Amino acid sequence: MQTSELAARAAAIELLLLDVDGVMTDGSVAYLDDGRELKRFHVRDGSGLKLWRAAGKRVAIVSGRCSSAVERRAAELGVSPVLQGREDKRSALEEVLRVTGVPPDRVCALGDDLPDVPVLRACGLAVAVADACTEARAVAHYVTAVPGGHGAVRDAIEWLLKLAGRWGEVTARYTT
Repeated sequence: MQTSELAARAAAIELLLLDVDGVMTDGSVAYLDDGRELKRFHVRDGSGLKLWRAAGKRVAIVSGRCSSAVERRAAELGVSPVLQGREDKRSALEEVLRVTGVPPDRVCALGDDLPDVPVLRACGLAVAVADACTEARAVAHYVTAVPGGHGAVRDAIEWLLKLAGRWGEVTARYTT
């Protein structure tokens, strides 16, 4: 795909659709002795999501697993809707589209594994994290420079906003 076509698609993106395990986290699952689950989120992903929202954009989460930590992190970052426990991510995407009213060509999806591939194919732009499975990387318009859980969401947001010509605008308060 030509850079000009990618730039046009990036400029049209309204919604960032995120997987959690392997994208927002490194994919590890840790259990505490009392049975609670522990997840680690990268702070630069959070600051990137704040920049994305400052640009007037929206964020949604679709995860195959359920975790209260995801609910908490999403609430901290103003992310909605959050759909968890969705093994069929393609049908979850349809639900997100209905709830938000955003058409699929205006969605950029981030994924890392086979259940994400149908979603990556259905959206206007697809991003795979650096350590994604071969099939996810093969359908991606962009593969992040870093693996999931290590700032991959931020990397994707920078890529999108730079392509759309908006990075300087959303970072100006920090750089000038």
